[in-house]
Amino acid sequence: MPKFEYTGKTASGQITKGEIEAPNINQATMMLRRQQINPTSITEKKAGKLSLEVKLPGMGGIKTKELVVFTRQFATMIDAGLPLVQCLDILAGQQQNKEFKKVLLDVKSSVEEGSTLADALRKHPKVFDELFVNLVAAGEVGGILDTILNRLSTFMEKAEKLKGKIKGALTYPAVVIVIAILVVSGLLIWVVPIFEDMFSSFGKALPGPTQAVVNMSNFLRTYWYIIFGGLAVTMVGLVQFYRTQRGRRIMDAMFLRMPVIGDLLRKTAVARFTRTLGTMLSSGVPILEALEIVAKTAGNVVVEEAVMKARASISEGKTLAEPLAQTKVFPPMVTQMITVGESTGALDTMLSKIADFYEDEVDAAVEALTSLIEPVLMAFLGVVVGGLVIALYLPIFQLAGAVTG
Repeated sequence: MPKFEYTGKTASGQITKGEIEAPNINQATMMLRRQQINPTSITEKKAGKLSLEVKLPGMGGIKTKELVVFTRQFATMIDAGLPLVQCLDILAGQQQNKEFKKVLLDVKSSVEEGSTLADALRKHPKVFDELFVNLVAAGEVGGILDTILNRLSTFMEKAEKLKGKIKGALTYPAVVIVIAILVVSGLLIWVVPIFEDMFSSFGKALPGPTQAVVNMSNFLRTYWYIIFGGLAVTMVGLVQFYRTQRGRRIMDAMFLRMPVIGDLLRKTAVARFTRTLGTMLSSGVPILEALEIVAKTAGNVVVEEAVMKARASISEGKTLAEPLAQTKVFPPMVTQMITVGESTGALDTMLSKIADFYEDEVDAAVEALTSLIEPVLMAFLGVVVGGLVIALYLPIFQLAGAVTG
């Protein structure tokens, strides 16, 4: 009989590892769940070889929109009373994305072999994250899978809409600045040398601004590989630094302190936190487990650490609002509304209201940022490109003045 190595969580939340014998991976999963162990990873142990991962990882290239449509259709079919396996078979059959179809067929196969839907989805973490899997598990236990799936699709739609707004607000200035750098570099490399050859025939010293532009052109043409190589090394270095725990903490804290953009990121983090936690609590997920998942999906290490501190405080019997207020990450209004929600026993409803409010705040912040960036970028381009053109034509203006004089 095959042996499987597993990693999982006990009922008390402790991480446990070990081996178990079972006919297949689904039976191993069921045996562990009977032992009140929630497996997070199961690998088949091969004699004399390295362990081979049995669970198929979720495929890349599956868009959020496709997952939203799948979830919404799945909920409708479940609500109509169709059996689970038949739903998965129909949805896989109409799926145009081949990778997603392969994932759904594997999920269907696991369910047919006796696995729960949540366990079957858990095999594909790149497609179905912890939030998705845990909400499905809560829906299966509570017998409200269709309701949970509808909440999930609504949640993903709102999250994707929020993500799109942030990307739109930050992409526009980045693209304009990159284009400006390319245009200026092109002028310095190819246009300025033509003017320099023409200026040399004048036999006079160039004006200060013109000479500065010519010097910049010569420097860029001579050391372009050092300049662009240095920029590339710097970018790679920053990316590698950000991948470290210390680097993420430093840079995420810096992002939150940035003027205008920092306020936008803070409001986005609050909206995401409250929307995710509210969705999980209203679906019956225990608050400690919900906070752990919310922290992992925060997208900012500073916010993640604040949520984990709140989780630790709650495990000691304290309220949610008190530790969140102490972190100084969440605005006072948020913690006060959470306090009201806890005292009235309607925390999930209050969190949804906070999320609605801060999503509107993000909309307003994006509009304000866009209206602020446009004139700043126009002034920046005017000064850079206009100053460059004026510097190039100064000797011509002086020559014309000397001729007319």
